[in-house]
Amino acid sequence: MNPCNSGEVGRWVQSLIDGNKLHDFYVSSLWLRLRAEVLLEFKYECQHCKERGYYKRADTVHHIQYVRKHPSLALSKVYVFQGKEIRNLIPLCHACHEMVHGYRKKKKGKPLTEERW
Repeated sequence: MNPCNSGEVGRWVQSLIDGNKLHDFYVSSLWLRLRAEVLLEFKYECQHCKERGYYKRADTVHHIQYVRKHPSLALSKVYVFQGKEIRNLIPLCHACHEMVHGYRKKKKGKPLTEERW
C-alpha cells in the first residue's frame, strides 16, 4: 500500500485499526522512512528531556494526535489547529514515551503488608 494523500492514508490506517493490524503500519516503509526523517531532523534528541534541560537519545517518534483517534494524520509531521501549524511527530526516549502514554503511572494496589494498629 502506498497512500499518497491524507484521505488515502486515513482509510488505509483505519482499515488496519479495524482489522486489529495496526502493527503493519508501524513496520511499513512509509512510516519507517518518516520516523527516521523525524529522528534525524531533531538530531535524535528526546524533546521532553530537552525541555527539562538534559540530553537523552530518542528512540521513538510519538504522534501528538494519536493514530487510533486521527488515522488521517498518521503520516503528517504537522497539523493545523485554529489556524496554527502544530507539530504532530516528536522524538522521545523510551521512558518519556511510556510516561506520555501513561504506562509508567504508579499502581495503586493493596499494600504489601496490612496495617494493624
